[in-house]
Amino acid sequence: MRRLAAAAASTIIALTVLPTAAVAQPSDDAGTPSGNHRDRAVRAPLSTLARQLGRQALPAGDGWAAAGPGTTGGSAAAAEQIHVVSSRAELVAALGGDNATNATNATAKIVYVSGDVDGFEAADGRLLDCADLADPGYSLEAYLAAYDPAVWGLVAPSGPLEEARRRSVTNQTHQTQINVGPNTTIIGLRGARLTGLTLMIDRATNVIVRNITFDDARDCFPAWSPTDGEAGNWNSQYDLVSVRRSENVWIDHNTFTDGDNPDSAQPVYFGRPYQVHDGALDITHTASLVTVSWNRFSGRDKLMLIGSSNTVGPDVGRLNVTLHHNFFDGGLQRLPRVRFGQVDVYNNAYRLGGDGFQYAIGVGVQSAVHAESNHFTLGADVSSADLLYDWGGTAITTRGNWVSSAGAPSRPVDLVAAYNAGHDPDLGPDAGWTPTLRHGPVLPAPLVPLVVRPLAGADRLPL
Repeated sequence: MRRLAAAAASTIIALTVLPTAAVAQPSDDAGTPSGNHRDRAVRAPLSTLARQLGRQALPAGDGWAAAGPGTTGGSAAAAEQIHVVSSRAELVAALGGDNATNATNATAKIVYVSGDVDGFEAADGRLLDCADLADPGYSLEAYLAAYDPAVWGLVAPSGPLEEARRRSVTNQTHQTQINVGPNTTIIGLRGARLTGLTLMIDRATNVIVRNITFDDARDCFPAWSPTDGEAGNWNSQYDLVSVRRSENVWIDHNTFTDGDNPDSAQPVYFGRPYQVHDGALDITHTASLVTVSWNRFSGRDKLMLIGSSNTVGPDVGRLNVTLHHNFFDGGLQRLPRVRFGQVDVYNNAYRLGGDGFQYAIGVGVQSAVHAESNHFTLGADVSSADLLYDWGGTAITTRGNWVSSAGAPSRPVDLVAAYNAGHDPDLGPDAGWTPTLRHGPVLPAPLVPLVVRPLAGADRLPL
C-alpha cells in the first residue's frame, strides 16, 4: 500500500502543479513585477515556476469550475497587470485601485501575495483595532446591558444601540472586506497570509485563488439573535472567503484557520458562546461552477455553507460545486452544508472529534450531494451515524467511503445506512445524478489520508 500511495502522490502532484499549455502567455520577463510596493527596486524577481503557476488555468475536466468556458483567472494578464503585494493598500491597488469598485474591474490580472497582509491595516500602515471601527454610539458593555434576555426579553434587538452596532459593522466591512473582480488570479508566494479580512468574490466570473493562508476574519460586532435556536446565538458576518453570484471559481491549495483566536476561546454571554467568526469558505447567493481542491481547513466551527437560504427561487439549478482532495481537520459542522446544488464530494480526508462536533455533511433542501471515496478518521466521541445531518433534504449518494474510529483499522462504511439506523426520517440513497467532471483517477478511500494530508493546504505548491 505504501508503494501505491507514493505512486498516487506522484501522479497527483504532476496533475495539480504543472501549468496548462492552452493559456496564452504574454511577455512578462521583467526582473521585477509591476506594482506599487515601496521596496520593489530591491525585490527579487519572481521565479520561473512562480510565473508559470500564476498563469496556470484550471485543468480541463477538473470539477464544476471546468464547465462552460472553464476557469483561467488572470492567466492572460499583460505584464503591467502582474503585481506583488505585501500590504492591504497594495492589494487593493493591484485589484483595480478602489475597493468600492474593484468588484467590477474585469481587466485580467495576476496578484502575488508576499508575506502578511492584514485587513485591519490603515492607509498609513498602522493596525486598527475594533475600537477604531466602532460607531461612537456603540460599546459591547452597553449592548450586553441593554439586550440581556432577562431585561430585553426574547425579541430581536432594536433601537439606537442596535443601529449603532450596524453602523459599526458597515465601518468594518469597508475596512476588512476586500473585493475581487473578474478574470483575476491571486496566488501566495511561500508564507503568504491574508489575516483579519474577507476576500469577497461577488459577481466576479473567472477567479482563481491559490496557495494562501487565510487567518482570523474576526467580527468586531457580532449580533445577538435570541430566536436562533432554543437558547439564542451570537452570529457574526465575515467569512474568510465568500463566493457569491459568481461562476467559474477555483479555490486551490489554501489553508483556512482562526489561528490563535479560535471561537472556543471566546467568552460566554447570555449563556451562549460569543462567536466572532462565520464561515471559512461560503458559496452562496446563486454562485455556481466552483471547484474547491487541495485545501486545508483547520480547527474551525463553521466551515462551508453552500446555499444560504431554504427559499425555493434563484438558487434552484445553481450552487454546483466540486470538493476534492481537501483536508477537513477538526471542523465541527458544515463540511459542507448544502442546499439546492449538485455537489460532488470525493477523495477528501476528514479528521473529526472533540467537544462541539455536530456533523460533517449537511443534506439541505433540494440538495444533491454525491459523496464518493472519502476517508473519515473519527475520535472516540464520534460515530459513523454522526457524519450526515438532515437539514430538510431527502437523499444523498454515498459510495466507496471508509471510516477509522478511535485508532481502529479503516473499514468501508455506508454513510446513508449508518445515518438511517439512528435517525428518522430516513435519507434516500440516490441523489439523482452522477458526476462527470473529474480530473485524474479517483483514489480508493484508504489511500486518501496518505496522499491528501501531506499535500493539502498552503505552501505545498513549489513556489
